[in-house]
Amino acid sequence: MEAILLPTDFSPTAKNAAVYAIKLANQLGVKKLVLYHSYEIPLTIDPMAPMQMLEIESLKEASQKNITDFQGELTAFAPGIDMETLSEYGDLTGGLDEVCEKLNAGLVVMGITGGGVLEEKLIGSNTLSVAKHTKTPVIIVPADAGFTPIEKIMLTGDFDKKDTTIPLNPVRDMLSGTGAELFVFNIEEKPDNPDISYAAHTQLAEFDPEYHFSQNKNYVEAINAFALEYKVDLVITVLKKHGFFEGMFSADHTKMLAFHSHVPLMVVQG
Repeated sequence: MEAILLPTDFSPTAKNAAVYAIKLANQLGVKKLVLYHSYEIPLTIDPMAPMQMLEIESLKEASQKNITDFQGELTAFAPGIDMETLSEYGDLTGGLDEVCEKLNAGLVVMGITGGGVLEEKLIGSNTLSVAKHTKTPVIIVPADAGFTPIEKIMLTGDFDKKDTTIPLNPVRDMLSGTGAELFVFNIEEKPDNPDISYAAHTQLAEFDPEYHFSQNKNYVEAINAFALEYKVDLVITVLKKHGFFEGMFSADHTKMLAFHSHVPLMVVQG
């Protein structure tokens, strides 16, 4: 991994995520952090019209100034980190895979703010959309989460299927980079027949994880309770195209987990 990408809107939540990303980069030995801001205007009229062109130029200037100022605010937190900026016109979600590939960024880090029901419907949509659609693993940092060195990682997923497939590379990279202990957490009764989770056990054997099970069907409550009890520093969820966590992600359960997780949440594509 050559870089960590930090999409930002220059808010206090984004600054908190940036400080987290800087300290994570230090732990992982990643030397480059790229601050990224994309901007666009509503396509209400012809984007080539003179007024629209002037508005785009104004947005470009504001974006470049804001991202430079933001970089300056973070300099004190980033000794030894090469911090670059990238500001461009376009849709954040649609263009992020290309940006990550160009920069060889192995992680995307973004902030998210919790709050009331109305607030959660209005904010955070970019973060959730990026996590759902971007191939690069995305770490979502709660607004009140400070950085602690990653020593314990919790992997959650639907591991009671014989055809379970787990994206091992992101898990392996995080474990090797941090030296963390791995806990595998599944919401089900502990199976009497070990063949139920045989596929998961086989794929994860190289990590020598501890396996834990919960019968609590309140996913957010169960995951947060386990993370608190075992002092977990990072939760990893596996997002599948079809299956348990795809359903979770499109429902209120996953949004609640993203908004109300007490520790950073890393989403990887399954």
